[in-house]
Amino acid sequence: MLYHLMTYLGSVYDFPGQRLFSYISFRAGVGVLLSLVMGLVFGKRIIRLLQKRLIGEEVRDLGLEGQLQKRGTPTMGGLIILFCILVPTLLLADLTNMYTWLMIISTVWLGTLGFLDDYIKVFKKNKSGLHGKFKIIGQVGLGIIVSLLLYSGDAFVVRDRLPAGHPEAQRVAVGGSTDAPRMIYLSEAHKSTKTTIPFFKNNEFDYTMLVPAFLGEHRQLAGWIIFMLVTIFIVTAVSNGANLTDGMDGLATGVSIIIGITLGILAYLSSNVIYADYLQIMYIPSSGEMVIFMAIVIGALIGFLWYNSYPAQVFMGDTGSLALGGIIAVYAIIIRKELLIPVLCGIFFAESLSVLIQVSYFKYTKRKYGEGRRVFNMAPLHHHYQKKNMPEAKIVVRFWIIAALLAITAVLTLKVR
Repeated sequence: MLYHLMTYLGSVYDFPGQRLFSYISFRAGVGVLLSLVMGLVFGKRIIRLLQKRLIGEEVRDLGLEGQLQKRGTPTMGGLIILFCILVPTLLLADLTNMYTWLMIISTVWLGTLGFLDDYIKVFKKNKSGLHGKFKIIGQVGLGIIVSLLLYSGDAFVVRDRLPAGHPEAQRVAVGGSTDAPRMIYLSEAHKSTKTTIPFFKNNEFDYTMLVPAFLGEHRQLAGWIIFMLVTIFIVTAVSNGANLTDGMDGLATGVSIIIGITLGILAYLSSNVIYADYLQIMYIPSSGEMVIFMAIVIGALIGFLWYNSYPAQVFMGDTGSLALGGIIAVYAIIIRKELLIPVLCGIFFAESLSVLIQVSYFKYTKRKYGEGRRVFNMAPLHHHYQKKNMPEAKIVVRFWIIAALLAITAVLTLKVR
């Protein structure tokens, strides 16, 4: 809204600095500061409100050091994150840009799903929360919505690099001198089922390649169906992974900040025709607004971390963790970097895998030997180290360091092929 107001005033009046809001970098910087300050100011008030309402999730005694000291700490702190994302986005983002609305829909959708889960746990005193099948239905529903919008929305297009002599190539002048501008040759804007494969030189993969040739003219549609299934899987896996990671003070928050910074960099490169051509990655027109959205998310998370760092004054709950996982998943899918998620979201992946291994092995040994055995002292993985008497703060910081190394690796895949 503020962006559109400044754009209108700039077209009517001539005043210093009127063009600042037209720059993505300026609005991204303002977005970080605004969401951070809002988190610091309103976060404290929301925490007091939660404490007054005694909105605290019951803490079960799992034999973890210092765990019972957290009893009474308010949950549903994800409301702080959602508030500090949505308000600055509506103020600073271009609301005519469909990428902005797709991210808003994703945030609200899974934020609401997480809120329902927390509400049942806190107010209905049901420790199980929202039934698992309803969570899955909600996550699958978002995956379907995202894939259908990317398939049918006219705004969601890409432009491919073409050789100079290609009959369909369109010349785009970038950089260089006025007399001899540098030329890039691109296709017309079109729908695409392509994505980026890390570590490979010819790193674009088309989902239609998985479709049998005998389908003929229906191959493209079948490719989109495969893309939909991949989207559903990624949204479900990453949102659940973020949810499992949210088990220590500041753990999921800090890891999400690192992932968010990386995705913001990748989105900026993909939205800039010069960098996209230089790095030989997919050029996605009009996706620059995604940078502003992620900057706002990062600011909101830093503001929340002020209160969520050890010892936490508030937990984000499913309201925050499911929303953050959904944001990361949908963002990566939009900029066609979803196959980077096992690397970039390696912490989420390891946490989910530890639970899967633990449960599967326990059931297997119980059937075979009559008693269940465990691979880890406790799952998810961060509790395994806590059971080994490692201090919580040290576990969190070490997981942050690993997340940063994985993020650097993800960025390096742009050049290491």
